[in-house]
Amino acid sequence: MQNENSRQRFANTHWSMVMQMGTPRATDARDALIQLCLRFWYPIYAYVRQCGHSPAVANDITHSFLQHLFRLFREQGTARAEGQFRPYLLARLHEFLSSDWRNAVAEPVAELADPPQDLESRNQRDNAAAPSPEQAYQQSFALELLARALAGLREEARETGRLDMFEALEPFLAQDPSGAEATDLALRLGTRPLAVMVAMKRMRQRFRELIDLELADTVASAEELLGEQQSLYAVLRDAG
Repeated sequence: MQNENSRQRFANTHWSMVMQMGTPRATDARDALIQLCLRFWYPIYAYVRQCGHSPAVANDITHSFLQHLFRLFREQGTARAEGQFRPYLLARLHEFLSSDWRNAVAEPVAELADPPQDLESRNQRDNAAAPSPEQAYQQSFALELLARALAGLREEARETGRLDMFEALEPFLAQDPSGAEATDLALRLGTRPLAVMVAMKRMRQRFRELIDLELADTVASAEELLGEQQSLYAVLRDAG
């Protein structure tokens, strides 16, 4: 039963759906690939920028590569069966950049016409000290996951009327407040320091859950999710 529940859980992740390109669920697969491309546009851009390309050229390369992915998935069925999305994406990017990418045949995808607006500012903030393009990619992939999970946490707080508490506690997600800070938070929120610490514990737990949900969309099995969890936290640990 546990194995069956696990299969059902991962049957409709975005990455599992993408692997069904060319089947009767091709429309769902295409939509899932679009969502993954939009979600992880930034780490691709970060990699290309770290290769030495200017922002404008990096934008063009990233856009061409993402369109190229759609052609790969339509024409190369075996390409869809290669493990998790994160390493798959990086391997295809390596291939793309080592080819004559200026003349690559892409598949125009209207949903990918406009890049995110903050790519360069994020890259300058996050990857100024990245020692290699691959490190910039891995770090940016991890940070994108965290940003999406944090945005989800904020939206849940807004929907439940707890946005004030979220905004007060967010700076302490990674480290407990000091005694004086906990007292100050309690005064601001009209509660007790102990209640603040309990709320912080629950907030961190939900944040971890949302991170795992984001990661799950990039894998097709529980085993792959465990591997991606380990990779994510290794990247964050190395980044300090």
